[in-house]
Amino acid sequence: MRAVVVTSPGGPGALRVEDVPDPTPGPGQVLVDVAAAGVNRADLLQRAGHYPPPPGAPAWPGLEASGVVLAVGPSAAAQGGGDPALQGTPVLRVGDRVAALLTGGGYAERVIAEASLTLPIPPEGDIQDAAALPEALATVWSNLRAAALGPGQTLLVHGGSGGVGSVAVQLAHALGHRVLATAGGAERCARVRELGADVVVDHRAQDVTAAVLDATDGRGVDVVLDVLGGRALGANVRLLAEGGRLVVIGLQQGRRGELDLRALMARRGSVIATTLRDRPAEQKAAIMADVRAHVWPLVLDGRVRPVVHARVPLAQAPRAHEMLESGEVFGKVLLLP
Repeated sequence: MRAVVVTSPGGPGALRVEDVPDPTPGPGQVLVDVAAAGVNRADLLQRAGHYPPPPGAPAWPGLEASGVVLAVGPSAAAQGGGDPALQGTPVLRVGDRVAALLTGGGYAERVIAEASLTLPIPPEGDIQDAAALPEALATVWSNLRAAALGPGQTLLVHGGSGGVGSVAVQLAHALGHRVLATAGGAERCARVRELGADVVVDHRAQDVTAAVLDATDGRGVDVVLDVLGGRALGANVRLLAEGGRLVVIGLQQGRRGELDLRALMARRGSVIATTLRDRPAEQKAAIMADVRAHVWPLVLDGRVRPVVHARVPLAQAPRAHEMLESGEVFGKVLLLP
């Protein structure tokens, strides 16, 4: 089969389509004929040599994909021996349409997926666009749960126009929370508002801290979902309400920042930081079971939808990475085999 491999760590030009061996599903796995693969910032890091795939994962990038099941391995129940984390694993058959969270390998014509990490695509669903959802849904849902975002509480989403941010805005809005978000430029802000954000701050033209505090009458927000990391750490703490939680899920502004502990203590706040790819299999299976039960119904009824910026042929993967790095992307870029 064809796959997009990283010839050596570097820029987008390091991506090249090559023939690789066909994969075979093992216990609890399915072989998926890929309709589309989502492009994520983690893929850019892997291409540059900063985010190697975990043991056992394919060497080529791709953390989510959608498509049709071509083959089914031995049952997950046989693999798990009654493991509670696997008891909710979907029973899949050849011909089923699925979207899947992956440890890698989505940039290919076919991919192995754990049955426990799949989402069912109904006949009326767009099989390509569904590839834009597994990583974002799992990331957003697991982190809102970790932050214990409760009824009547307010969420700030940094990067509301991104692949994760656009889903976070929709999901929090669908769950009845007041949603604030940031985006760059008037047009992008307007589009984020259409996704359900109550307040959108243009980080190119406004002082984000002042705007958020003004919008909350000086109180701040209960939860900040942050893709910026490092240099935004201090500003994010200043945005927290009493008892607020800062959840760091990205490092677009670096790995290191200065934390004013006194400011955090004064707010009785907390900082939470998570990744998804490196979690143990049972944790990811539990997250996806939760997504199937609580979030996927919101996708099926249209309250949360994939936001797709562009669909790019697999052979043009370097262009897809250039688009994501440029900052022009609103939502997700998909690769089509």
